[in-house]
Amino acid sequence: MKTSWRSASLVATGAALLALTTACGQDKGAQSTTGQNVGNASRAQGGYGSGGSDAYGSSGDGSASPAAKAEPAGQLAAWDSKKLGKVLTDSAGMTLYRFDKDTAKPPKSNCDEACLKTWPAVPASGAKAATGVDSSLIGSVTAADGTKQLTVAGWPVYRYAMDTAPGDAKGQGVGGVWFAAAPDGKKASPAAAAPADLKGLSTRNDPKLGEIVVDKNGMTVYRFLKDSAWPIKSNCVGACATKWPAVEPVGKNDTKNIPLKGFMSFTRPDGSKQQTLNCWPVYTFSGDKKPGDTNGQGVGGTWYAASPEGKPVGAPK
Repeated sequence: MKTSWRSASLVATGAALLALTTACGQDKGAQSTTGQNVGNASRAQGGYGSGGSDAYGSSGDGSASPAAKAEPAGQLAAWDSKKLGKVLTDSAGMTLYRFDKDTAKPPKSNCDEACLKTWPAVPASGAKAATGVDSSLIGSVTAADGTKQLTVAGWPVYRYAMDTAPGDAKGQGVGGVWFAAAPDGKKASPAAAAPADLKGLSTRNDPKLGEIVVDKNGMTVYRFLKDSAWPIKSNCVGACATKWPAVEPVGKNDTKNIPLKGFMSFTRPDGSKQQTLNCWPVYTFSGDKKPGDTNGQGVGGTWYAASPEGKPVGAPK
């Protein structure tokens, strides 16, 4: 009986030790798995620019988000985001970014090798300008890891490691220094809405040109130097008239900050009516896509934004 009791006791003790060892092992394994998940979540939150992240989008413990592959950009394109405006993307539709600590003149990347793990430099090789964007804006610069990095208007461009699908823009505003790039290299920004009380013709203060005339949609109004004011005549016809649509007649009561001297309409060669400012025919530009655009300024040395008095703003004297 004693031998039997001792044997049973040893068996029970061994079983208890095995159970304890197994349980501890399982517990340790569970803690390890949980710890890894928490660590990944922390890095992801840091990558999104939440509390504790640095300007690179890394987590507060110094670890970087997983690096994205340095795939060629291919044919660049523009994604029309309701929140961000026109956003530059690569051929796969992935958002491209610019870094406020970089410089465009001269082009220089200040994203070091640790930074590039979260914000991979976009290779310049084979990149083509987005439709409607001057190909001369495309260039390159050498990144910290030796990558020949794509530049747009001098600004180095990057992808964000936490963007995983076309249309993602999780890097927007990270650290207050990372922003989605526009197709012309500027920061992406939503189109300015035309003021609700905008008249048929009114004015706005352009930061570069000063006070210029805009139509009821907020689009810039232009003068053509080859026209004449007396007799009133438009020399923009045919294909020119498609590119530079004539401003239709506007009632004098439907204006704001517009002098009424010489404010009249006339008949164009095709029989349609066109508005004038101080007897000068005025137009909008098909190349302007949103209120505030002045893409027609100086085109061909003959097209200039119109002042309220009908003068061509910025034209050579």
